[in-house]
Order: sequence, then C-alpha cells, then structure tokens
Amino acid sequence: MHSLFHPNPVSSVTIRFDKKNMFSLAAIQAILLSRGIEVNFSSSPRDGIMIYSLATLQATEVYREVANSRTRSIFIAGGPHPSARATEALEHFDFVVIGEGEGTLPELILALRGDGDVDEVRGIAFRSPDRIRKTDPRPHVNLDAYPPFIENLRAPIEISRGCPHNCKYCQTPRLFGTKMRHRSAAAIAFYSSYLSDVRFISPNAFAYGSDGRHAALDRVTELLTSLRGRVYFGTFPSEVRPEFVTDELLEILTEHCANTSIHIGAQSGSDAVLSEVHRGHSRRDVEAALEICRAHSVTPIVDFIFGLPTEGAADQLDSLELVDSIIATGGRARAHYFTPLPGTPYEDEKPSPVSSKVRKRLGKLARDGKVSGRWEPPRLRHKKTNDLKQRP
Repeated sequence: MHSLFHPNPVSSVTIRFDKKNMFSLAAIQAILLSRGIEVNFSSSPRDGIMIYSLATLQATEVYREVANSRTRSIFIAGGPHPSARATEALEHFDFVVIGEGEGTLPELILALRGDGDVDEVRGIAFRSPDRIRKTDPRPHVNLDAYPPFIENLRAPIEISRGCPHNCKYCQTPRLFGTKMRHRSAAAIAFYSSYLSDVRFISPNAFAYGSDGRHAALDRVTELLTSLRGRVYFGTFPSEVRPEFVTDELLEILTEHCANTSIHIGAQSGSDAVLSEVHRGHSRRDVEAALEICRAHSVTPIVDFIFGLPTEGAADQLDSLELVDSIIATGGRARAHYFTPLPGTPYEDEKPSPVSSKVRKRLGKLARDGKVSGRWEPPRLRHKKTNDLKQRP
C-alpha cells in the first residue's frame, strides 16, 4: 500500500493506458476533465495519482505491476473486478471505487488534493489503520449528466445501463442494477456529431428507451432518426437479446442504419442450460430471431458460452448443432469459454470441460472463418501456443 509509506505528490493524475479498456478510459478522461482535473495516460506507473480500470482477466497482471512499482503513487482501482472484490484489491491498491465512478472518482481525487474529506466520499473502500472501510454507496447515475468521451479520445456512446435479466454469469445487473437507464436521444445526437461511425455501448441495444423486457419502438425510432453519420445499431460493442429481434425492429434498423449484421446473445443452444442460468429466453427465441434476420437480409453474429457450470455433453452438442445451423444459413458465431466472475452467483463455480468433439468442430469452423473467439481454458490455449512455437 504505497500511500502509507510515501508522502505522495498528488498534483499529477495519470490513467493507466490499456487498449483492452479504451472505452472506459475515454469516459474516465472525459469525466475528470469536465470537473477541471487534468489527466495524462501512461503504460506504466508514474508518481502521483494512478488510476486503473480492470476486469477479472486483467487482475493478476495489474496486481503484479502495482506490487512491483517503485513510484511515489496513490493507486486507485475501479471497474468490475475491484468493485466485486474490494478487499482483495486493497492488498495492492490504496483506494477502490465501487460501482459507477462518474461522481465518485473526481470527488475522491479532489479530496486527496485537500478539497474535501476522504471519509465523506461515498462509494469507495480503503484501508484504515485498523480495518477496511467502505463508505455509503452512491445512487445510480443519470447518464445525461456525464460525457461519454471528449473530442480528442472518442469512443462508442454508452446509451443504456442496467439489465432486468439476472443471468447467473453476468456482472451487469450486480454493478448497474436491474432497472435500465438510458441516455436521452438529444444527448446521444449531440455526441454523435463528433463521430463519423456512430456505435453504441448497451447490454441490449434494441431495448433502448424501454424497461428491458419489452421493446419501445417509438424511442428507438426517435433515437435513430436524430443521429448523424453512419449509424451501427445492435452490433459490436453492443449485442441484442434474441426475443427483441422482430420484423418491426429490423425494418427500423435497415431504414436508418449502415450495418447489415447484428450481434445476438444466445449463450447456449440448450433449453436446460438457458433455464438454469436465468437467461430469460429459449432456444426457439434464438431460432425465430435467425429466421427474421434472414427475411431482412441481416447477417446474425451469435454469441455462445461453452463450459457453463451445469453444462453437460448433450448441452454442448445442442449448442454446436445450433452453431452449425447458423453457419449453414449464412450467419457467424462467436464462442467464449465460461469465466467465473466475482459478484455473480457463479463466482465460485468451476467451468465444465469442453468435449474434444466440440473443440475440434469449433476449431475447424474457426479455420474456415465461420467462428471467432476462445472456447478453451486459458492453460490449454497457452499449451497449444507453446507447442506451435516449438515446431520447426
């Protein structure tokens, strides 16, 4: 814990640069600058206040970097992993911003500079001499009150937060709540004027303006008709839920948007697995979405998770069968290996092994350019990489 050992300079504020976190870093920079706090980016620790945003897969590497740092720094962590595991993060960091940081982070920095009391900053955790302290949580933010980026570091526009579907593997409802919040169409239109390609961040883009369970076609139409530039809606870095893929929504999309594909979150082809993870839709909902995409000449790119805790060999074959069906009719698939995420009901569950039959089939489809992603445990991928490196 660096700040306990050094009289730290707090005049400089640096954001740890990481390409994996570009969207969140753009938002952090914009939020701090809007409060008059000048910031720098760096690919390694610097003296002063150092800000990290990290997810679970980055945690070990980030902890090692901070532990080995020899800078005179105050280290602040935020993002999904520290929010769920604040005590763990405080073994390396001085402060953790828990949950949404738009209001918390600038207030914490100003308090560290002497303009306020750290004890009064809501939404943080830190180590006092005798215990770990967590201050009172903050209410969820109004997205319109904060910029998604500034002109010199642009990013997709976050249009919605929160999700009413409590999927057991997902951090979104635990971090952002189960009630969807939306940036206004007017605010989104304003920021879209800085982008030539307008893309969005949302847990379910087609749920814009709605409660997350029933589409609000009028709000989606209002949004899309107000935007400038080439608009890409329902595609990376967002996805859409299959039951939101309707003829009406795709008619709106094909009229107003540049994309001819959408990302659909199926996650499994097994109804038993979908029910167990509380996904809130069935395999038939996915198949119906695929049929609607074909009718509108829209290419579906469908996400699957392999290795979910209760997934058996038959469930994996159900998913593989659905993947083959998607590809046979002109779509593509993205496969992911289940990672237990802290703060979720599955955080202590072990991934199920992915059968050799499934691995081989996905590997062939990947070589043919039909499937992307990673569907094997990290250590197995690492072994294959090393084997390849050792070949003459």
